[in-house]
Parts: sequence; structure tokens; C-alpha cells
Amino acid sequence: MNVKVNDNVVVLAGKDKGKQGKVVAVSPKANKVTVEGVNIQHKHEKARSAQQVSQIVNVEGAIDASNVMVVCPVCGKATRVRHGKEGDKSVRICAKCGATLDKAYTKAAKAEAVAEEQAPKKRVRKRTAKAAAEETPATEAQD
Repeated sequence: MNVKVNDNVVVLAGKDKGKQGKVVAVSPKANKVTVEGVNIQHKHEKARSAQQVSQIVNVEGAIDASNVMVVCPVCGKATRVRHGKEGDKSVRICAKCGATLDKAYTKAAKAEAVAEEQAPKKRVRKRTAKAAAEETPATEAQD
């Protein structure tokens, strides 16, 4: 299944064709996804106590995962998902522009780049510098 929670998707088929929304829940065994604002169903709730009121509630229903396509955050187009490796991690990649679709990986990569820029320079050990300085005058004195 190429769709994960918090992905932006566009609906390809059904009564809500063309709508975009964020994935709220994923059920890989049933191959279903629940998308925010798509496949709204009415659920009748009965009052269970004297203080509650019976009401009709709008609930988002699940749709088949084959009826949605991931929207790339970089190019903004609906795209097929490729799988590839960046470094030692396997990530989902946009088939059109080549950007990574995994938000957790892109955040980690940006954090590493910032850490490298702000990292202090490596220090050279003073012992090796002193040893090299002491050996040089000693050899000149023996000549």
C-alpha cells in the first residue's frame, strides 16, 4: 500500500471524484483509507441518558485505496509512488519530480544538514602537535 497517514491525496473515482484531503486512517488488510471530507455518511446516535440528545452525526467513511492517488508536496501533482533508497533508508519517491514523499525522512535530512553547518570544527590533539615540535629542535641540536 503506497498511502500513509497524513498524506495529501486526490480521489480518482466515486461520488467524491476530484476532491483532495488528508488521510486520517489506513487499513492495509482491507485495502481501505479514510480521507478527511470524503465519503461523508450519516450516523444516527440515540440518547443513552436523559441529559443526552438524539442526533444525526456526519462521519467519514472508508474508501478503497486504489481510488486515491498521492499528491506530491513539491510539484503539487497527483503522482504514482516509486520506492527507492536515499542513504540507507528506503523511501517513497514522486514519479514525476523525484522528490521524497516521506515527511519524517525529509525532516531528518534537513535537520542533519543544519547540524553539519552549525557544528564546530574538529580540534587537533595538542599532544601530537607538541611531540612534533619537540622532535624538530632535538634533531637540529644533534647535527
